[in-house]
Amino acid sequence: MNYTYKTKGVCSSSIDFDLEGDIVRNVKFHGGCNGNLKAVSSLVDGLTVADITEKLENIRCGHKSTSCAHQLTIALNQALTEGK
Repeated sequence: MNYTYKTKGVCSSSIDFDLEGDIVRNVKFHGGCNGNLKAVSSLVDGLTVADITEKLENIRCGHKSTSCAHQLTIALNQALTEGK
């Protein structure tokens, strides 16, 4: 199923992704650090929500209390919970 998450406190404005059970596919960040976020999207494709959360949760960007990667974990866990 396709999801869109509106990010909070980061440069990207939203994240689109597909969730097939707990497998993540087709992550696309809108805005933010283009090259880095393309890399994150590529690296997480095919991983489970739990694996991504373990690696990316609580990563901070500079002085911010969050990051685009952390926002992805929030989005994925929210979508997984809503899908159940």
